[in-house]
Amino acid sequence: MTSREPTQQDGAQPRRRDARQNRERLLLEARALIAGHGVDASLEEIARRADVGVATLYRNFPTRDDLIRALHEIALAELATVKDEITAAPTAWDGIVVYTERVAEWLVADPALPPILKRMETIDPTLGQGKEFQSVIASLVAQAKRDGVLRPDVDAVDLAVLVTMVGSLGTLGGGYTGQWRRQLSIVLDGLRSKDLDRSKLPGRPLGAREFQAAVHGLSRRGKRAAIRPPGTASGA
Repeated sequence: MTSREPTQQDGAQPRRRDARQNRERLLLEARALIAGHGVDASLEEIARRADVGVATLYRNFPTRDDLIRALHEIALAELATVKDEITAAPTAWDGIVVYTERVAEWLVADPALPPILKRMETIDPTLGQGKEFQSVIASLVAQAKRDGVLRPDVDAVDLAVLVTMVGSLGTLGGGYTGQWRRQLSIVLDGLRSKDLDRSKLPGRPLGAREFQAAVHGLSRRGKRAAIRPPGTASGA
């Protein structure tokens, strides 16, 4: 049997696969580094962690804004799955619970998300992030009020602020991260109509020493950031 001569197309497929994997690693490492250093994290460090050259990074993302746009698109795709869960909830209150739980969990699990979303507002102020998502939440709020299960003085923006506050525990790290479900339960009870029973809080509160340890851990992190030599956390 005669062997077939390799063609140019045979070599193209592995190259395309390698290019796709390089891009995926860059996005993964960018998200991880932004979580700790913000959207101005060093691009060179992102490339190093992804085990690619800086030229490969710039070939995929010519500017920092291009990288942020790509990360933002991933975030919106993830948020779309949350919207599907919300609309499938049997009642408006259940939808509110799904919304607050899933989005808070999403933010806690990935502290890179808030700075990415915030930077996109600067990159493209006309983007109108999540308008369709916001309309879904507004409809839930209106229906929950009609059902008599939500405080009449709460609106959709209140929910967005509250879930962002709870989700910000992910940026604090340490002992704070595991507290988000408990704190969210307190928030949800505060949102319910006063005539309804309160739910039992999940987990346990931090002890005084645990709380102090978490606070001191944040203070040490802040001091380390303050004495970091100029230029070590920024990139091109």
